[in-house]
Amino acid sequence: MRKLVLTALLMGIVGSAVAAENWAEFRGPGGTGHADDANLPTKLDDSVVQWQIPIRGRAWSSPVVWEDQIWLTTAAEDGKQRSVLCVDRNTGKVIHDLVILREEEPPFCYPANTYATPTPVVTAENVFVHFGSSLTACLDRSSAEVVWKRTDLECDHHRGPASSPILFDGKLFLAFDGFDVQYVVALDAKTGDTVWKRDRDINYGTDNGDRMKAYGTGTVVMVDGKPQVVMPSAVATIAYEPNTGQPIWTVYHDGMNASARPIVFGDLVLITNGGGGMVAVRPDGHGDVTGTHIEWSERKSVPKKSSPLLVDGLIYMNSDDGVLSCREPETGKVLWQKRIGKEYAASPIFASGYIYFFSVTGTIVTIRPGPEFDLVAESELGNGFMASPAVTGDAIVLRSKSMLYFLAASDPAAAPSKR
Repeated sequence: MRKLVLTALLMGIVGSAVAAENWAEFRGPGGTGHADDANLPTKLDDSVVQWQIPIRGRAWSSPVVWEDQIWLTTAAEDGKQRSVLCVDRNTGKVIHDLVILREEEPPFCYPANTYATPTPVVTAENVFVHFGSSLTACLDRSSAEVVWKRTDLECDHHRGPASSPILFDGKLFLAFDGFDVQYVVALDAKTGDTVWKRDRDINYGTDNGDRMKAYGTGTVVMVDGKPQVVMPSAVATIAYEPNTGQPIWTVYHDGMNASARPIVFGDLVLITNGGGGMVAVRPDGHGDVTGTHIEWSERKSVPKKSSPLLVDGLIYMNSDDGVLSCREPETGKVLWQKRIGKEYAASPIFASGYIYFFSVTGTIVTIRPGPEFDLVAESELGNGFMASPAVTGDAIVLRSKSMLYFLAASDPAAAPSKR
């Protein structure tokens, strides 16, 4: 088997190295949900809120952080305005508030989704924001001025967009898995020009476009020293050569509305399909590898929305209906599962030696990782979490349904020691 390298180890190819305090994309460096060097409080409640500000509109996009700037997107509930916000990490003061798109007749968006669900990507120079087919844009990180924008990437999202962009080797990769068309496109990060565009070429087994749409965010892995852009979709996942868009391998795993980022364990790529199923795939094949490269598949307690988390050789997940679970990545065997809360959508994180889960109702559960369930703390904050958190230094940035919170121990010595 061939050794894989996580995206986080490849960020130097993009440009500036990602410092520990930067949480530059959906689920942080490499999309892993890890903040190994952070020192967070175990209980995340009002007692450790350093500042909080209301965020207008309605949006499920996650915050991203570069140095002292927190960036996020939002939208009017009716979708007629889409905005980009920049907040000072230290004070909570809004630095930039830009209405980047006005649309008098926005496309339909399902009430469970929003018009600003995709998470931005931030670098030392730029911020990349994405609102599906309505707009993809690059902003100057210092001035918030628009560097380039694209409004010609067509797709009927049918229930609203949710796939987040990823950045690798000077290219911005976007998935447009809609009701009518399904394709992946790579844009030149400096100019916004199309480098390549590739139709999905998936046999969905249906003419119903509602079962072809998906919300997945890709992950970059290395196989034999060569990068692959692994992009999940409904029914199947395809790995692409990043410079040309040439498909490398395809795996069929059923399911619709894929939304989670794939993660890597050893020689396996772990993919959740949006229908409550997970497959472990060896990415060293070519063509349709469904019959040859799936090591295991599992449906028990697998989330439909949130991404899994890998810590110390075990997988942790929070299912949509409130079941936390731990399983072995080599086999998919469930080691434990525990129902806590009613509903989850945000992805968990690992920091300070603990795992944090964030529920739709505002419950935050902290556990100690391991083959047995070990509850450390349970706290309440705000009116619920759809967005996933960002970690910066020894602080965590949480976006609830209406507020942005900055939490850290007032006395760093009061926070738990790092492992």
